[in-house]
Amino acid sequence: MDPLLAFDKALGNAVERLVRSHHHRRLRGLGWEHALEPDDGGLWVAGDPPPRDGNAVEILIDGAEALPRMAAELRNAKSHVHIAGWHVSPWFELERDGGTTEVRTLLEELAERVDVRLLLWAGSPLPLFRPARDDVDGARHALAFGSRIQVALDAKERPMHCHHEKIVVVDDRVAFVGGIDLTTLAGDRFDTSAHRARGTVGWHDAAAAVRGPLVRDVAEHFRLRWHDVAEEELPEPKASRRAGDATLQFVRTVPERVYDALPRGEFRIVEAYTRAFRSAQRLIYLENQFFWSSELAEILQEKLAHPPSDDFRLVVVLPTNPNNGGDDTRGQLADLIDCDGGAGRVIACTLTALGDQGPCPVYVHAKIGIVDDRWLTLGSANLNEHSMFNDTEVNLVCCDPSLARATRLRLWSEHLEQPLQAVDRAAAAVVDELWRPIAREQRRLRDAGEPQTHRLSELPHVSRRTGRLRGPMQGLLVDG
Repeated sequence: MDPLLAFDKALGNAVERLVRSHHHRRLRGLGWEHALEPDDGGLWVAGDPPPRDGNAVEILIDGAEALPRMAAELRNAKSHVHIAGWHVSPWFELERDGGTTEVRTLLEELAERVDVRLLLWAGSPLPLFRPARDDVDGARHALAFGSRIQVALDAKERPMHCHHEKIVVVDDRVAFVGGIDLTTLAGDRFDTSAHRARGTVGWHDAAAAVRGPLVRDVAEHFRLRWHDVAEEELPEPKASRRAGDATLQFVRTVPERVYDALPRGEFRIVEAYTRAFRSAQRLIYLENQFFWSSELAEILQEKLAHPPSDDFRLVVVLPTNPNNGGDDTRGQLADLIDCDGGAGRVIACTLTALGDQGPCPVYVHAKIGIVDDRWLTLGSANLNEHSMFNDTEVNLVCCDPSLARATRLRLWSEHLEQPLQAVDRAAAAVVDELWRPIAREQRRLRDAGEPQTHRLSELPHVSRRTGRLRGPMQGLLVDG
């Protein structure tokens, strides 16, 4: 290795150790050290709320499936609608077939007969990031003016961080939890699983629709935040009846000293991932916008350096050009490749929309983790230090092997452009015989300036060390 790059890597790794040490001290001081060092070997997160039995859950892949479902449930509201988001654009389209349905129009109609509350991040106080405070204030005015829609802006964020969760609760009867923001910022979320090129950036995302006892936990989270921000005491959420057979757990990140009701914060998402990654024996499959959580990357490096089984594989799907943190992600992936030592157990991929209007990048915005086809998480949390420690985030966790496997097979069928039966076999074989050959051939075509023939390709520059130090320094200055 070039001596300068070796120095860059060594110094970057030293900075990362400082960040990890800081996070351990911080959580130890808050009584949350178990989030980084769970000691009971289980998959469920300790404490409250516990896993809830009796839920029905449906994983909705990509906006064209998820958004119309949200619109349909909103129209059926009988008492209230509660939405919490990073940002909401008034003219965001929830439906497009047979005419468009915009968020503002639908919520304005609903607010004439039910309570409609929107809890939005107040925006960046500095005009360096979007949405800025002026952007959010304009959206608030457009949503609330001349309507009965109640909008509260939450400015109780940690410096340089935000409120990032995306939840919709209807009548305490159904809740949507996932990664889809109801906004036009940064790209068009209304994309299909076919991901045909549309002449602009494509979008891959996911959400879960849940009915049953877990809905109360989601509703209670909204109630806590609304009370601290809007100073209104909402009624306790109604207890939902049994709706299915799924056991689900509600987990969240809330930094300390943000809300009066949670002075020590809550760090259950990093605990959930830590438990699952440590337990992995055969497969870790990740879709995410970012990959630069040093704590989680360290666990994966150990798995690759000392694989728990011969057929252990790690598959990561990421955007080619994330809107920030690119150096952080490339550096972490480079370390994973080093730890793998050429064994071929790890592959990092990205997506490209093809067609007459392409090629166009597909922005991977889904936040999904699947381990050994027995553990599944989905929500708003990215695999970065922001989401693990400093932003507010909401995820669901499920330990149902049938749901975890069905979700993985559907995603693999989509990305590999194969029928379900072609991917419904040993995961290691599918990785070795489909994922890797397809991804590497498509990267070869792209590097040669030739047209891609498949939307899946190996992520470029995953072994490049240039800028390796910039990511850890950002983590120290911003996330530390």
